[in-house]
Amino acid sequence: MESFEQVTDQYTPMIYKIISSLSIYTNKDEFFQVGLIALWEAYERFDAEKGIFTSFAYAYIRGRLQTEMTRMNRHADKTVHVQEKFLEDIEDDFNFCTMDEDILLSYCQAGKLTENQTKWVLYTFLKELTVSEIAAIEQVSLSAVKNWRTGAKEKLRIANTIL
Repeated sequence: MESFEQVTDQYTPMIYKIISSLSIYTNKDEFFQVGLIALWEAYERFDAEKGIFTSFAYAYIRGRLQTEMTRMNRHADKTVHVQEKFLEDIEDDFNFCTMDEDILLSYCQAGKLTENQTKWVLYTFLKELTVSEIAAIEQVSLSAVKNWRTGAKEKLRIANTIL
């Protein structure tokens, strides 16, 4: 029998044809690799006394690809791929705790933070918003929110050393 490299060159179009006949449109490279592995296994297991290699290889590769499709479909049915947009839309009630807000507000009062600096603390630590998100909500510039942040951090450091 020929070397496996020659068999690969000869039967590569067959693998692509089987992939096409099974209507595989996604992960073609992955299925091609499965087909090559199946071709290798067929090459290793083939017994010339039992028939023609082409028929054996075709049935072996097709069977292996169908098995892989079934495995992938079962996996897809059992798992859910969540889009980031979906996660952003969900409000997590467990992250919000009134005690946390009360503690943050007590720090803000102890540090004598301004209203805007307090807003920055609450938005940042309760809602985990970025500077740009806070600026959009409050309809101010990024530099304004950054100034709130700088002032709040400075006042909180001073208040922490005094306490």
